[in-house]
Amino acid sequence: MKYTVITGASSGIGYETAKVLAQKGKSLVLVARRTDELEKLRDEVKALAPDSDVILRSVDLTESANVHELYASLKDLDIETWINNAGFGDFDNVKDVSVSKIEKMLRLNIEALTVLTSLYVHDYHDVEGTTVLNVSSGGGYRIVPNAVTYCATKFYVSAYTEGLAQELKQSGAKLRAKVLAPAATETEFADRSRGEAGFDYSKHVAKYHTAAEMAGFLDQLLDSDAIVGIVNAEDYSFELRGPLFTYVGANN
Repeated sequence: MKYTVITGASSGIGYETAKVLAQKGKSLVLVARRTDELEKLRDEVKALAPDSDVILRSVDLTESANVHELYASLKDLDIETWINNAGFGDFDNVKDVSVSKIEKMLRLNIEALTVLTSLYVHDYHDVEGTTVLNVSSGGGYRIVPNAVTYCATKFYVSAYTEGLAQELKQSGAKLRAKVLAPAATETEFADRSRGEAGFDYSKHVAKYHTAAEMAGFLDQLLDSDAIVGIVNAEDYSFELRGPLFTYVGANN
């Protein structure tokens, strides 16, 4: 049996992606901190797709040791797709940031994603039909005011994943790498970034997608030959693209 791993599965894009993929017959490993939300999602998935096997892993990926333990706990599975969706943001000027929050953001958005991607690439580099997909942001291609540090973490995700995709292609690997870059999406992201609950997208954001819409876009990216799936910042259309960063020596 083949599995798809989704980190950050307890809400938002990860939550909705699990339901989309389960309905396509995928078995899942769902990873997040909140056990109750994972159990709720498992029940929804089983109602939609009774034949889908669902494995839960309750883990805080801001702790470095947990990242390695998570991967080790899945070594006996055949993982065809690894989706690094877990991450959070911060809306503050650099002079006002909570350093402890930023440290956790760096560990989750950059360190955990890089370690999990690297471990997966080591094991699945030459396995046909495998994909690693990292979730970046529109803020991984353009800097958003009051979110400089967050955007910098997502620039890293975008550049790292695009570079990996090119590297895999040039080396003849069977594994593929892809990056999803959402724009404003109706999830818990704004609440966690602001440090308070209750943000109403319909009242404060002119254009946005629902988490279910973004999960549909993610699925399109997985099924395509594109490297980048990005929301156009002007009209909010979804575009499947080749790499947007320059990779020296690549023949694009």
